[in-house]
Amino acid sequence: MEKWNQTSNDFILLGLFPPNRTGLLLLFLIVLIFFLASVGNLAMIYLIRLDARLHTPMYFLLSQLSLMDLKYLSTTAPKMVFNFLSGQKGISFLGCGVQSFFFLIMACSEGLLLASMAYDRYVAICHPLHYCIRMSKRMCVKMIVGSWILGSINSLAHTAYALHIPYCRSRAINHFFCDVPAMLPLACMDTWVYEYMVFVSTSLFLLFPFLGITASYSRVLFAVYHMQSRDGRKKAFTTRSTHLTILTFYYAPFVYTYLRPRNLRSPAEDKILAVFYTILTPMLNPIIYSLGNKEVLGAMARVFGIFSSMK
Repeated sequence: MEKWNQTSNDFILLGLFPPNRTGLLLLFLIVLIFFLASVGNLAMIYLIRLDARLHTPMYFLLSQLSLMDLKYLSTTAPKMVFNFLSGQKGISFLGCGVQSFFFLIMACSEGLLLASMAYDRYVAICHPLHYCIRMSKRMCVKMIVGSWILGSINSLAHTAYALHIPYCRSRAINHFFCDVPAMLPLACMDTWVYEYMVFVSTSLFLLFPFLGITASYSRVLFAVYHMQSRDGRKKAFTTRSTHLTILTFYYAPFVYTYLRPRNLRSPAEDKILAVFYTILTPMLNPIIYSLGNKEVLGAMARVFGIFSSMK
């Protein structure tokens, strides 16, 4: 498909891997990660729904994170795998818009939800007596619904703008999914207005929440440092540090990619960075938030009959 019909409204995705054995091996690795991430996130949702002991704000937020990660994976990975195996790299104009729309919803909504989860832990550790008031069921629902609504509004604005841009150059998108910034070089008009919108959206939905998360976790780690129990302090410090590391894996590549000026961006680098927040992080989230958590392990023992020795 090297020769592309310029009169067509469809796009072509150049993909992530080269069409050779090395590319096939890497694709198999992606499929494996996709499978593990799907099973892990589905199991997390199932556990939280069935086990009454996990019906708390923290785990309610975590179940929404797993749901978002599942949608994240389903938006990008299956199309990438299908295109590689079939050799058909095309995607319809409408399909590209739909993929971009759902990807942006997940990106923005998850950025806000992770900030809500960090706030939940901040209140639980630094203001435990006020936890039931600040993190009531009603407040938790507001956080989740607000994340979805704000993410949807932002996604709709970006997608609508992208679909109305006139594309008069090659329609080959140098990416493995319809990432709107990767589509801008194909436009035959000045897109500085949209680039400014990307800067503002990235700051509001990713950069500022990450800075807030960093500040809250710093306060949490400061409180943990003053705990009297040495073992409890060590365990809490390790857990929060791990969480912050995973959050950095999600936010840092996103912010670095979307806040750079177009002339400093590299398509190859953008595709590699995109793997972190579209594929790797959704796999790591259920692992990090479950294996080091006795309550989740206890729920696994009760529901699935495993990890019984850790009860």
